[in-house]
Amino acid sequence: MKYTTTDELEYFDFGEAYIGDVQAAGDFFHLVLDNVTILPENSCNRDIRTMRTNELLFKLEQAEIAAVIKEGFKVYDADGRLMKTCDDTELPAAKWPDMIKSFVGGMIYSLKKEKNQYEFIIDAPDEATYALRVTAAHDVESWDRFLNL
Repeated sequence: MKYTTTDELEYFDFGEAYIGDVQAAGDFFHLVLDNVTILPENSCNRDIRTMRTNELLFKLEQAEIAAVIKEGFKVYDADGRLMKTCDDTELPAAKWPDMIKSFVGGMIYSLKKEKNQYEFIIDAPDEATYALRVTAAHDVESWDRFLNL
C-alpha cells in the first residue's frame, strides 16, 4: 500500500463506505472498505482537498470485540399509529464470528472512537442495523490511491 496512517481516524469519513471484506479472529481485526472519504487534514493528503479511495484496508491493532448489538426498531401504520416495537438485542459471543462475516456487502453508517473503543454502525445486507463495538490499541488505514470526488 502506498499510503498509511496510524490513529488518524478523525481525518476520514466512513459514512456510506461499503464493506468488501471482514477478517476477525483473536486480536486480528481487518476491514476492506470502498467509498471512503479522505479529509483535507489527513497527513497523506497532499492535494489538501476532500478526496476518496476504494479498497482501503482498515486495521485495528490488539483488537477485542466487546459487543455486537442488533438495533431495535418501531413499525407504524400509514396513520402514524405504533404497530410494533422491537428492542435492541445484544448477540451472544458465540454468534459474533458468523454475524461479523455477514456484514460483507453492507454499508457503514458511522464509525466513532471514544477512548480505545471503536463503534461501527452497520447497515447489513440482511436489512438490519447493527452496532459493532471493538476495543483496540490503534487504528491503521492503508490505501493505494486517491480518487476525485
